[in-house]
Amino acid sequence: MEDEFPFEISPMFEGERVRKGDMYVELAGPKSRGFELVKAVKMDEIKDGKFTLIGPDLSEMEEGARCPLAMVYRIAGELVEPDLEAIVERRNHDFQNYIQGLMHLNQRYDVWLRVSKDAIKKGLNSFEMIAKASMMLFKNELPFIEKIDATYITDLDEVEKELSKAMEIYNARDERTRHLHEEDVDVFYGCSLCQSFAPTNICVVTPDRISLCGAINWFDGRAAAKVDPEGPQFAINKGKVIDEIGGEYSGVNEIANSLSSGEYDRIKLHSFFEYPHTSCGCFEVVGFYIPEVDGIGWVDRDFTGTAPNGLTFSTMAGQTGGGKQIVGFLGIGINYFRSPKFIQADGGWNRVVWIPKKLKYMVSGDIPGNIIDKIPTEEDASDLESLKKFLMEKEHPIVHKWAEEEEAEAKEEPASQVPGPMSVQSLFQIPAVQMPMSAADGSGVKLIFRNAKISIDRVIVKKKD
Repeated sequence: MEDEFPFEISPMFEGERVRKGDMYVELAGPKSRGFELVKAVKMDEIKDGKFTLIGPDLSEMEEGARCPLAMVYRIAGELVEPDLEAIVERRNHDFQNYIQGLMHLNQRYDVWLRVSKDAIKKGLNSFEMIAKASMMLFKNELPFIEKIDATYITDLDEVEKELSKAMEIYNARDERTRHLHEEDVDVFYGCSLCQSFAPTNICVVTPDRISLCGAINWFDGRAAAKVDPEGPQFAINKGKVIDEIGGEYSGVNEIANSLSSGEYDRIKLHSFFEYPHTSCGCFEVVGFYIPEVDGIGWVDRDFTGTAPNGLTFSTMAGQTGGGKQIVGFLGIGINYFRSPKFIQADGGWNRVVWIPKKLKYMVSGDIPGNIIDKIPTEEDASDLESLKKFLMEKEHPIVHKWAEEEEAEAKEEPASQVPGPMSVQSLFQIPAVQMPMSAADGSGVKLIFRNAKISIDRVIVKKKD
């Protein structure tokens, strides 16, 4: 069947990137509109393999154009149930990246595709080819799908209309876990879908922490592991609670050590600084530490401006992704903002000092009432100076933290001539680091690094002859 397509289909193309200069057309993404959605329906509602297009086809689009795109799949089968919708939906990312010359990024309402010029030259001139190839892969890789059809929409008005309906479905899925928490279950779920480009990343999904992409909650993980035990979603025995506040569990640590090939062996699910969760690249939001105010800012994919630290989302995403534990940056799914355990090891919402207006509005119902007006957006603070001014004027809790730390610093005893052990982690958690150094004549020199970020690859100590 693959011979009918003018392109190759293989997992080897998963890491392929279509750069701007090689792009024929861009679909959905940050400069247009779009989404992807899977619906579970009854067997008699589907004509297997049927494709419907609403709007202009690829052959009608001009080179260099940016166009809207919605992809709606309906699936049916004896084992198909609504809990599987999000899992099947997330696999669209994998399967479309198997297509040579097609780049698929992100998920849900953040979906973003590019078609290369080479693919067009080879004959990829219709969305039907992409849809047919995708449906073939869905049925081959997920045998519980017995029937599938697809509707692609490129008409902007129709995309907007259907997007509002899709958002209701996404929100209903996320709402299911609101009253279920980690202490209520013995099993979490892991997802390794992003390991093709973040080899050491393991996404841990709990009732209190949605997947980084925002597409898979605890119920979705449970359904996927049930119907496809050898698939990318799998059960993780919670094990013993090591740190209740930080969210550290023995079972999670064991899986992290095993599936990251020993890259790391500890994860604290609700900590920003100490053994943070890894970040793949499909995350919906990036958190970033601002040492000048000892607070944490958050920026989402839709925000195209510059955060107070002078960086854009894309720049910080490049620092954050790859499946590493990066102290100072953290990728999350938007629904994690609604968790009562949201970065609770580091102060929760009291540590948040900046967030884009649109994102703040989306999660406003879950921001504590005593702080919601004290968290600035791009309209209140665009740089560090205006950020500090706003926080002080509004008496943000972080300002009281500054005062407490300054008072504690003033009461400190004179530093010892021999410094104790210091971790890079600590540099992110205190506003000043004092490092005493001894001169040759025995007199002491004290260096104070304020709001410093220090990276040390190697320290060599040699005894003086």
